[in-house]
Amino acid sequence: MRYDVRRVRAEEWAALRELRLAALRDPVAHLAFLDTVAAAEARPAAFWQERARSSAAGTTVAQFVALAPTGGPDELAGELADELAGTVTVLVTSAGERDYVGETSPSPSAAMVGVYVPPEHRGGAAIGALLDAAQEWVRDLGLERVRLHVHEHNARAQAAYRRLGYVETGAQAHLGGAVHLELERDLTDEPAPPR
Repeated sequence: MRYDVRRVRAEEWAALRELRLAALRDPVAHLAFLDTVAAAEARPAAFWQERARSSAAGTTVAQFVALAPTGGPDELAGELADELAGTVTVLVTSAGERDYVGETSPSPSAAMVGVYVPPEHRGGAAIGALLDAAQEWVRDLGLERVRLHVHEHNARAQAAYRRLGYVETGAQAHLGGAVHLELERDLTDEPAPPR
């Protein structure tokens, strides 16, 4: 299946909220996310609206979604409806600022967080399409590397990232009381390994 990937739109905040809740309900959510369903459900609409707005147009955060064609008509838009088949968010940290794991960045850096692909889209092209779009955005910023952290016991995610050209740096982050391995991708070596 071919996936189209694009940056999120501010007006789709409700759909993004639902995708996040689905991610947090996933059986492996405890290995992938530091958030909980209860905390996410308690956040007001204004939180989700601002999150979508900043992810749609920001220069220090960008969220991307993979769209899987459903083949059905979308009555509101008058075009083919697409199912949200995954998401990834990129956080950019300036030199001297603290990043999302609390470390001071010696130079501008980018990290991928909130990676989620629903079970029915795992094992295919969705994850690669998402990461390709996010990596292209990072390249366009002039950055040469992107990193992410994956729970030490999340073997499936580790394997997917390695297949897509990510390598362990040897660094670890302690997030949510668990060890997360740091993986990094050199964006100067075009393109990613074949999938």
